[in-house]
Amino acid sequence: MVYTQGGTPYVTPHIYHKHYAQAFDAEVSNLIGRDLEYFSQAGFDMDRIQLKRNAPVAQLYEDAIRNEGAIISSSGALINFSGKKTGRSPKDKRIVYEETSKDDIWWGSVNIKMDEHTFEINRERAIDYLNTRDNVYVFDGYAGWDPKYRIKVRVICARAYHALFMNNMLIRPTEEELLEFGEPDFIIYNAGQFPANRFTKGMSSSTSVEINFKRMEMVILGTEYAGEMKKGVFSVMHYLQPVKFGQLSLHSSANVGVDNGDVTLFFGLSGTGKTTLSTDPRRKLIGDDEHVWSDEGVFNIEGGCYAKTINLSAEKEPEIFSAIRFGSILENVVYNPITRVPDYDDVSITENTRCAYPIEYIPGAEIPCMVNRQPSNIIMLTCDAFGVLPPVAKLTPEQASYHFLAGYTSKTPGTEDGVLEPIPTFSTCYSAPFIVLHPGRYAEMLAERMAKNDVNCWLINTGWTGGKYGTGKRCPLKVTRRIVDAVHSGELAKAEYENFGVFGLQIPTGLDGVPRELLNPRLAWQDKEAFEREVRKLGGMFKKAFALYEQDVDEKVRLAGPQF
Repeated sequence: MVYTQGGTPYVTPHIYHKHYAQAFDAEVSNLIGRDLEYFSQAGFDMDRIQLKRNAPVAQLYEDAIRNEGAIISSSGALINFSGKKTGRSPKDKRIVYEETSKDDIWWGSVNIKMDEHTFEINRERAIDYLNTRDNVYVFDGYAGWDPKYRIKVRVICARAYHALFMNNMLIRPTEEELLEFGEPDFIIYNAGQFPANRFTKGMSSSTSVEINFKRMEMVILGTEYAGEMKKGVFSVMHYLQPVKFGQLSLHSSANVGVDNGDVTLFFGLSGTGKTTLSTDPRRKLIGDDEHVWSDEGVFNIEGGCYAKTINLSAEKEPEIFSAIRFGSILENVVYNPITRVPDYDDVSITENTRCAYPIEYIPGAEIPCMVNRQPSNIIMLTCDAFGVLPPVAKLTPEQASYHFLAGYTSKTPGTEDGVLEPIPTFSTCYSAPFIVLHPGRYAEMLAERMAKNDVNCWLINTGWTGGKYGTGKRCPLKVTRRIVDAVHSGELAKAEYENFGVFGLQIPTGLDGVPRELLNPRLAWQDKEAFEREVRKLGGMFKKAFALYEQDVDEKVRLAGPQF
C-alpha cells in the first residue's frame, strides 16, 4: 500500500499486514519450566494445542469475534452468547465424596455426592476435548483481595469469552505476580461446549458441574454459561475460609462510606438488588457479590462485578451503565444489528442478561477491595413476591439469625434455567445454591461477629407492594435507595417504630420521602382480608422451611419467626 505523506511516497510497513498480530499470538502463553511440565502431566497435547496464558483483552476480543460469533457493542463491550444454557444448572452440580472433606460438607439436594472415579472420567473427558481445540486459554488469577487469605486460581478453557469473563471476575495479577505465580491452589477445567456422558454413573443429564476438594479441581461439561465458573470459585472459598482460615465467607455485596468509613454488608440472592444498591455514588464499592468478613475487616473475593442488565438505563443505574465499555462482557444481550446498540429491554434470549466488568470500572471503587474495619450495618435483602413484607424492618439479634438461616426471597426470572416467573424460595444464608458447610456453622459465626462488633441489622424488601406478584407493583428503586440512605445516615436508627403483626417485625412509623402506606404494607392493600390471608400463608411457609434448622438453634431464635 502506497500513499503520500507530506508529499513523500510512504510504504505501509509490515506491521499493518493482517496476519502480523496473529503470528505473535503464541508469545502470549509465556509458559516455561514447571508450568509447561504441569500441562504435559495433566494430559494436554503440547505439540498440538496452542496455549494462551493471560492473553491481553484485545486479543481475546479478536479471537471471540473471529471464532465464536461475538460482536463489539456501540460502547465497546464484547457481546457474547452462552448457547443453550443461559443460567446456572444447580441440579447438575456435584461435590466429590472423599475422605478429606466428607465430614464437613452439608450433603443433600444442594451438595449431591459424586464418587471419585466418576470425577476422574469427567476430568479426562474435559481434557480430551480441550486437546481437540486449536486454541486453549489459561487464566491465572487470585480469589480474595487480602493476601493473608487469598487463593491462586487457574482457569483452562476453550472459549475466549470464558477467558475474558474470568479475567474480569478474578483478581488480575501484575506481571511480577504472574512470573512468581507457581502452582495454583484451585483449577477449573471448562469444556462446557462438550457434553457429559449421561450414562456415566451419577450423571442426571448432559450437563455436569463438579468440584473435588481433595484435588482442588472443578470440571465443567455441557454448559457454556460463564457464571458456573464464578460460582465454582465461590463454593471453594465458602469451604476454605471457615474450614482452613476460620473466617466467614458471605454471599453479599459491601461498600464503605466516603465520609466516616462505615462498612455495610448487603445479603441477598440474585435479583434482590445487591449489585444495584451497593453501587452508590456517596460510598465506595468494596464488591457486589462475594465477600469474607475476617478478623481484620471485610474483603472482596472477586476482581469484578457480574450485574444483571435487564431494563438497564443510564438514569436508573449510571455507574453500571457506564461500566459497559471496552473490556466488559455483555452476555446474551440482544443488540441492534445496524448500530450495535444493546437493547436491555429485550429478553427474547433470556431474562438473565448480564454484564461482567472489572471493578475498577466503577468510579470510586475501593481499590484494593478490602477495608480493615468491622461492619456497622448489615442489610438483608429479600424480594417478596407475596407483597406482604415491609420495605424495611429493624431486626433484633435473634431475628437476624432467624432470617439469615431462613433466607427468604423469590427466584426471579432467568437467574436459573427454567425460572420464568418469581417463585417463593427459602435459600439458607442467602446462598443455598452455593453453600458447602452446614448453615448453622455460617450462622453461628455471623452471630458471634455481630455481637462482638455491635452491628445493626435491617430487613429490606425490594419486592412487591400493594398486592402480590401479578397485581401489586415492585417497590420503586428510589424508595429503596432512600431507605438505604437513611440506614447509613443513622436516621432510621433514631426513628419511631411499631410492631408488624404475625412476623413481629419493628417497622418505622415515618420516614421523609417514603409514603406511609409503603412503610406499612397493610395500608397499601385495598383488600385487607386478602392481605391477612397472604401474611398467614407466607408465615406458614417460613415455619415449614425453618423446621429444618429448629433442632440446631437456640429457643430465642426459634421464637424470632412468625407467630400465629
